Amino acid sequence: MEIINFKKTTRKYFETALGMHEAIAKKAGLTGTDHKYLGYLIENGEMSAGELAKISGLTTGAITGVIDRLEKNKLVKRKFLQADRRKVMIVPNLEKANQLFSPIFKKLQKDTELLISSFSSRELEVVHRYFESAIGIMERMSKKLQEKNEI
Repeated sequence: MEIINFKKTTRKYFETALGMHEAIAKKAGLTGTDHKYLGYLIENGEMSAGELAKISGLTTGAITGVIDRLEKNKLVKRKFLQADRRKVMIVPNLEKANQLFSPIFKKLQKDTELLISSFSSRELEVVHRYFESAIGIMERMSKKLQEKNEI
C-alpha cells in the first residue's frame, strides 16, 4: 500500500470513529463530549472534577458543565468526601450507562470481533504495534500542546 493511501485511510478511520461516537452519543441523548468523558469515568472509576479535567485537557469550568449534564441524565453522581466536604468525587452510574449503551455496543463488539478473527496472529501484531505507536505519538503531541511547548 502506498504511504499516501495509508495516510488517507488513517485520517478517514479517525474521522469515522469520531462520527460514530457522535452518533452513539446522540442516540443516547448526549453530546459527543459528554459521551467521551463519561467513558473516561467508566474506564478509570470515580475521580474528582480536577482529575477528570487533567486527563481530558478541558478546563475545570468545562468539566463542571459536562458533569452537570451527565448528572441530569443520571449517568454520574457527586459524592462528597466525609473527611473533606470541599472535595467532591464524580461517580459513574455503571448500571445506567450499561442500560443505555449495551444494545449499541453489543453489535459493534460482535462486528469488531468478527473482523479481528479474520486476521492472522502476525497481522494482529502489526496492527497492535501501529495503534500502540500512534497512541504514543498523540499523547506526546497532546502533552506538548497542553504545556504550550514548541512542537
